[in-house]
Amino acid sequence: MTTTYESCVAAAGGDDSVALQCMMDAMDESISDVTATTITTAFNLDSLKVGVDIFFLIFAATVMFFMQAGFAMLCAGSVQCKNLQNTIMKNVLDACGSGLAFFAVGYAFAYGGTPQDTLDVYTHEPVDAPVTFIGTKNFFLIGVENYAFWMYQYAFAATAATIVAGTLAERCQMTAYFLYSTWLTAFVYPIIAHAIWSQNGYFTPVRANPLFGVGMIDFAGSGVVHVTGGFTALIASKILGPRKGRFDEEKGVGMARRVEGNSSALQALGVLILWFGWYGFNVGAVHQASTATLAKIASLSAVSTTLGASSGSISSLGASALLARRYTGEISFDLSDLLNGCLAGMVSITAGCGMFEPWAAALTGAIGGLVYLGSGSLLVRFRIDDAVEAIPVHLGPGIWGLVAVGLFASPRRLEEIYGHANHPGWFYSFTHGGSNATLLGVNLIGLLFIMAWVLATMLPFFLLLSYLGWFRTDSLEEIIGLDPGARNVSDNITKKHLNVLRRQIDVREGSPKHDTTAEVNDDFVSNEDRC
Repeated sequence: MTTTYESCVAAAGGDDSVALQCMMDAMDESISDVTATTITTAFNLDSLKVGVDIFFLIFAATVMFFMQAGFAMLCAGSVQCKNLQNTIMKNVLDACGSGLAFFAVGYAFAYGGTPQDTLDVYTHEPVDAPVTFIGTKNFFLIGVENYAFWMYQYAFAATAATIVAGTLAERCQMTAYFLYSTWLTAFVYPIIAHAIWSQNGYFTPVRANPLFGVGMIDFAGSGVVHVTGGFTALIASKILGPRKGRFDEEKGVGMARRVEGNSSALQALGVLILWFGWYGFNVGAVHQASTATLAKIASLSAVSTTLGASSGSISSLGASALLARRYTGEISFDLSDLLNGCLAGMVSITAGCGMFEPWAAALTGAIGGLVYLGSGSLLVRFRIDDAVEAIPVHLGPGIWGLVAVGLFASPRRLEEIYGHANHPGWFYSFTHGGSNATLLGVNLIGLLFIMAWVLATMLPFFLLLSYLGWFRTDSLEEIIGLDPGARNVSDNITKKHLNVLRRQIDVREGSPKHDTTAEVNDDFVSNEDRC
């Protein structure tokens, strides 16, 4: 094989200058070929990186959306058979209404006009962006290129709305629920997401100059999603009132009758599906997996999710067993406390899943299980009815999760995610001789913002629904059941009997607007409830 040197010498015919020029030209051509190959390879690697990140986000969104099935199974197992179809329908309708609302205006209000609507997947790098209250672009996804980011954020919005479905089960009208879920995902939730997660938000930690030098850190949504949904459920349940017969009028305040669900198996299945979906919920919060640092944060989030669920279950079950022994003299294990403790533990670690060391995740989840038990007791004391205990699962542990970030956020993880660690968790500052509680303070300010915004927007909304008579279902339908098959039982009851029954039910509930001399017949409607 002839070398370049031999070819050039032969072509030069003994002229050294011509041979030298020939070899230099050959070298330049070789360098150009190498450079072109390098540029092409780099371009292909960049394209591959974008493809991997987008697929990661789509996969995480898909896993998270499967949580809708978990919520549906949990609610289906927690309600009475006469309301089973109605409850499932509300869960499915919730996902549909949320999808259309978030497509039309919700995403635009949350992220419209920010750099997050481009193909550059969100990287948590500080950006110099103006602070705005609400997004003003990308309505109906016009101009949006990163559809994977929209899909992921839609799954978040739908989760926030679905939290309320179980709380209002067995007594809420279908129309009211559809209007509520649409309003929440179209306007209420997007403003909160914009303030905390958007690069233009007032509380976001990813701006170049975040609030008090750190911003509010809610990595995967203990506050943005769970406090929003849980506090909405609390407001709605208070206005809607408890189910018929939930609280004993004769025994005084706080004496509650337990309404048994129709299937413990469905409840357990629902919780396990939610546990699975929570991996997409928390792991996907990094938004990227093509760099070593973010991949490590994603794996840490998965570990935190596992430890939070495990420790929350054990602490809740153990504490409830000890309380049972104290009050009854015997240890008894309650499946509901085990399942809801699992969910409460995951809610608690969601805010800091990417910045908790494993020991902190386990501790946070364990305390979350105890917070669930305490919150549930408070609901009963104040006569607030929650069919699936969504309020003590999401609201109390969600608040604790934001506090836990202010206590246990690791400075090393903060540096890896946000690029700064000037204000770590108070525990780390205290162990190094300091008392820096800035992050805790900012998270508490952000928490107050979430609750104030939900109160200002959802309280008038539910009061209006109640005033119009669109909120609570008819008294007779509530007793007989909300499913079409259950309502057919009333076909053989005359209009006169229906009016008498309604008056009797209102008398039992203490309404002053009907005749209180009517005798209440507890056996008028059969309490038999078989699936």
